[in-house]
Amino acid sequence: MAERSTAAVDVADNSGDEPLTAKAEQPTADGVAQTRERDTAADDDAADTEKPMSRGASSPPELHSGHKLARRYRLEECVTRLDGFSSWRAVDEKLRRAVGVHLLPADHPRARSVLAAARSSALLGDPRFVQVLDAVEENDLVYVVHEWLPDATELTAVLAAGPLEAHDAYQLVSQISQAMAAAHREGLAHLRLTPSAVLRTSSGQYRIRGLAVNAALRGISSDTPQRTDTEAIGALLYASLTQRWPYEDDAYGLSGLPKDIGLIAPDQVRAGVHRGLSELAMRALVNDGATASRQDPPCTTPEELVKAIGEMPRIRPPEPAFTAPPEYQRTTYQQGSYGRPVPHLGATQPVLTPPPPLQSRTGRALKWAVSALLIAALGLGSWQLADALMDRENSGEANDTQTTQGDDKDQPKPKKPISIEGAQEYVLKGSPQDPESVGNTYDKDRASLWRTKTFNDGPALAPYKPGVGIVYDLGSEQDVSAASIALHYGGPHTTVTLYAVDSLSPSTPISSMKKIGGTTTSGNTAKIEAKKPVKSQYVLLWVTAVPKSGPDGYYRAGFKQAITDVKLKG
Repeated sequence: MAERSTAAVDVADNSGDEPLTAKAEQPTADGVAQTRERDTAADDDAADTEKPMSRGASSPPELHSGHKLARRYRLEECVTRLDGFSSWRAVDEKLRRAVGVHLLPADHPRARSVLAAARSSALLGDPRFVQVLDAVEENDLVYVVHEWLPDATELTAVLAAGPLEAHDAYQLVSQISQAMAAAHREGLAHLRLTPSAVLRTSSGQYRIRGLAVNAALRGISSDTPQRTDTEAIGALLYASLTQRWPYEDDAYGLSGLPKDIGLIAPDQVRAGVHRGLSELAMRALVNDGATASRQDPPCTTPEELVKAIGEMPRIRPPEPAFTAPPEYQRTTYQQGSYGRPVPHLGATQPVLTPPPPLQSRTGRALKWAVSALLIAALGLGSWQLADALMDRENSGEANDTQTTQGDDKDQPKPKKPISIEGAQEYVLKGSPQDPESVGNTYDKDRASLWRTKTFNDGPALAPYKPGVGIVYDLGSEQDVSAASIALHYGGPHTTVTLYAVDSLSPSTPISSMKKIGGTTTSGNTAKIEAKKPVKSQYVLLWVTAVPKSGPDGYYRAGFKQAITDVKLKG
């Protein structure tokens, strides 16, 4: 049942065969606003009840568990069968892994739209989305194969346990907004962004499934795709803060708002809601009649929502609760009862009589001998201490002490931490790596990070790329003399160099930049010490070699590196 909840595709009885996205390689753009068709409890009921197909739709293919597609994908369990298509949990026998499969007849009125949407989504290749692995028309069937994430949990199940903490809600809206902004830049929309379309992995990352495909299966389209997806993100944030669906009807296991009061801010629904996140949800939902409490401009696109999130103060994770360790309990062996029979409960325990002292002639002699040795040792120690003090006064060690104190003044002063005011990814050649996450390298949260892409060759990035890096703004000119860089992946070898540059977007070549220092490490920390401090307001962290690592979450195996924390000192 856990796997079914993580990979099943939610369905609703929506007819139509219009494509849902703009053409690939073209950004989506909203036209005339239209009233959005809301997801309500009726949608959920439709997901659980087979309804007759729309006119012209073909009957679903008669398939069963054990059937193989392309002699590779073995169907295991039917998750959904509705409106001429079905969704299955399957096994890729070639790669020996679980996958999900959508199936529909080739003459289905939406077959062409589904194929086009799946292939466009596969070209995006963004790891923040559940990836489409195959889209094929074969033997009068159209099927779409996608990833199956057994360790992920639907947001629906997460919210059933209660609302999210402020930091978790912040991570949710930030990650989903950035992902959807990237999708819209490539001309792709979701149009079905519900709590069941969002998965949280065991590492705390959020992934979106059904990009373009879910809407194509249902024939959903929109003249304002960016606005539709932005309002859907606002609804997800609203639900994560309040555990209520921001409309009057119940949906996705959440209660709707009370009738006849309209859409009110989350901090008026539930006490203790973060004020900034509450206002952000209203700015995203303003397209549906909400009013931002501070009259901020509405967010009508995911890109505007990403910008609004960036202007908010970063929400720190809660401090871990300290649990006092249990009291130390002596074992029966330590108490000297090892090997003794365990007495019956309720029985009177006999009091053990301590052994008698040494009362014999030999015992008394032994006690006197030990006492004499102790007295002699104390006397010898006192004499040696007095002799040492007298020698110290005669040799003038007081002057030596003053000299030592004077030498301490000449010792180098301890390095002071330098605060980082801002940062920007530096791209010398090709495409950027992870520009939205550069702030994770200096937010003092070791769980957040900035990643490079995964390269096939290495460890040196050249000649494919001369290097990848981040430029840090220190606010004003500072003496930079050392750096400590926490890395996510260990192994040989990571090469990092620091340069003093003139701006966040330096135009001078690497060879002309002033080098502060560099190092090559095989561990998870790179420490750089400069021969002498270098004064600069902007510092470039430049990575030219990365280690090879295995698959990590949704990142494939290859040469890659991630930076979790950067500390500069001067």
